[in-house]
Amino acid sequence: MCTAIHFNNMGHLFGRNLDLEYHYNEAVTVTPRGFDWEFKAPVLKNGQYAMIGMATAVDGYPLYYDAANEKGLSIAGLNFPGNAFYNEPKSDGLNVSPFELIPYLLSQCASVLEALELLKNINLENRNFNEKYPLTPLHWILSDKERSIVIEPLKEGLKIYENPVGVLTNNPRFELQLNNLQNYLNLSNSTPENRYDLPTPLYSKGLGAFGLPGDGSSLSRFVRAAFFKKHSVCDNDTESRINQFFRILSTVAQPKGAITTDDGNYHITVYSSCMDLDSGIYYYSTYENLQITGIDLFAENLDGNEIIGYSIISKPHLKILNRH
Repeated sequence: MCTAIHFNNMGHLFGRNLDLEYHYNEAVTVTPRGFDWEFKAPVLKNGQYAMIGMATAVDGYPLYYDAANEKGLSIAGLNFPGNAFYNEPKSDGLNVSPFELIPYLLSQCASVLEALELLKNINLENRNFNEKYPLTPLHWILSDKERSIVIEPLKEGLKIYENPVGVLTNNPRFELQLNNLQNYLNLSNSTPENRYDLPTPLYSKGLGAFGLPGDGSSLSRFVRAAFFKKHSVCDNDTESRINQFFRILSTVAQPKGAITTDDGNYHITVYSSCMDLDSGIYYYSTYENLQITGIDLFAENLDGNEIIGYSIISKPHLKILNRH
């Protein structure tokens, strides 16, 4: 249960909601250029670009959920159960395990165009990180400052789609998500025309978007995120853009109790992220703490060889102005 957005309204932003019922000790993680990825496939090489994103570090190895590199190339992996298919290794292909895909593309590529060249030969291999961390069925949204694509590992092969709306959720397949948008082409942010010539005035603002789905399903979140992104307006300054991005993500966030899992837990939006692809700053908020916090990629030593982690701030921050 996740939603990712590529947003280039007077700036270049990329981010996501991570919706889960548990934490994995995730932290904002910077991986410098000199880090030894130890890619399992011998044909893979270590990279030339540093990156920042949200990751769980296991034995010093960052397992990224989403990240952006120093050139502004960004990617997020979203749950894709029932559709994601990983292959056995191939002798004539570039075998990359899904947990390696984010660091491999970001460490090697400066743009979507460069990533597409690598993806031509990549075989997503069915190889777990270890017994404790098996593979998750995923698909990915990959964006640079101008272009966005979707990568889906299907049984019939690796499918790559241009992403004209800059949105990705979970199931169904991306092409079906786009087709479903046709059911909502009539939605508008304007006052609807009174085609029945009723003498009574409209009872509310916002009726142009009547029928916009409000449930938490991935199909509905895709439509809702696309609608609010399409009609987004903000001032031309960094604070306004970042704030607007988090506002859009809030329209598809999951409050605790709204979605119950089969084992009796609750889906929540564990964190929301926003990567400023121009400045290299990774912003985030958490379910418990809505304050926006930022980590600057370029404030770190990017020529180092060890990852740098910043634990997320999950304690609520409440400010009472008139108490001394």
